[in-house]
Amino acid sequence: MLSQPIQKRFGFIDFTRGIIMALMAWDHVAGFWYENHFGSEGLGGGFPYMGADLVPFLARFITHFCAPTFFFLSGTSIALSTVRRLQKGVSQREVTLHLIKRAGILVLFMVFIEGNAFDLSPLYFGVLGCFAACFIIFSVLRRLPWQAIFTISAAIVLFHPLLDLSFIPRTGTGLLLHLYINEPSFNYYPFQVLYPIIPWLGVMGLGWCFGVLLNRLDGERVRKLALPIALTGVASITAFIVIRWLNGYGNLVQRQGNTIQAWLAVSKYPPDLAFLTITLGVMCLLLALGILIEDKSLYGKGVIGAILVFGRTPLFFYVTHLVLYRARPFFMMQPLFRTDLETTIVFWLIGLAILWKLCSRYE
Repeated sequence: MLSQPIQKRFGFIDFTRGIIMALMAWDHVAGFWYENHFGSEGLGGGFPYMGADLVPFLARFITHFCAPTFFFLSGTSIALSTVRRLQKGVSQREVTLHLIKRAGILVLFMVFIEGNAFDLSPLYFGVLGCFAACFIIFSVLRRLPWQAIFTISAAIVLFHPLLDLSFIPRTGTGLLLHLYINEPSFNYYPFQVLYPIIPWLGVMGLGWCFGVLLNRLDGERVRKLALPIALTGVASITAFIVIRWLNGYGNLVQRQGNTIQAWLAVSKYPPDLAFLTITLGVMCLLLALGILIEDKSLYGKGVIGAILVFGRTPLFFYVTHLVLYRARPFFMMQPLFRTDLETTIVFWLIGLAILWKLCSRYE
């Protein structure tokens, strides 16, 4: 199924992922420090900051691109690394065990670092827990033809809101199953879930199929992908506009008016179709930009160089940035300490400079 040799690491993927890593760091430092930070979009069917001022609203909205891009590009990386391992003579069984081991490592980070960083339960099921579950599922799912994976993944993304799981009881383990696979909630401590498995598995599956495509192309043909990827992004963003304009299917949070906030108030927990079309659309534009600038003279230098370092060390960056940004001087230890936007930006930039040094050494 995947037979062409991989010539090199795809820099445009690192470029896109690096930008998203920096945005993710902004989201978390804002959550730790910024006085007007919001979150929980769509959790329990609500939207806690519909009437927020534009600046704090956008300060949060720009971070929505992180999770979909991470899941998509993780699927891409799994596809590429699977081929690389098989071409080196690694057995199918060893590839499967490798994915399961990676999932186990993510669970350890989830229990001992992620939950503590956000002052949540050790059983908090956030992005790391969902990644781990998807890795385990893909350790089996990867055996399917890419066409089957694409069909399943596209169906999940497009029709996830229609999924009827009423046959699963809402008591005991049945209730937990609802939380972990489809309906995130913070109402059942210590089982706090933000990233349900099913919708994010669909995004990762689409990324897998993209990895299959990349594996079949040589360098020149990959460079020619810039235009079709950009057009895909434009089409996805156009679909978002249509979905929000119609204000029906695909909107777990209905548009209430015609302000920027009303148009961009989409559900992340769980991700609705409006959320995924706008975020994956922008991701496609970033990927296309990464392809276009990959051969430029400034590529790999200055800010772009730092972005590429972040993109090549995603797990190290993630774990380290939580520890770094969560640290507080003694006089700021009170839990309700918050500061203004400008100061938060300074903290974010200082942290990125430190992370660049740490990630460079780690790499």
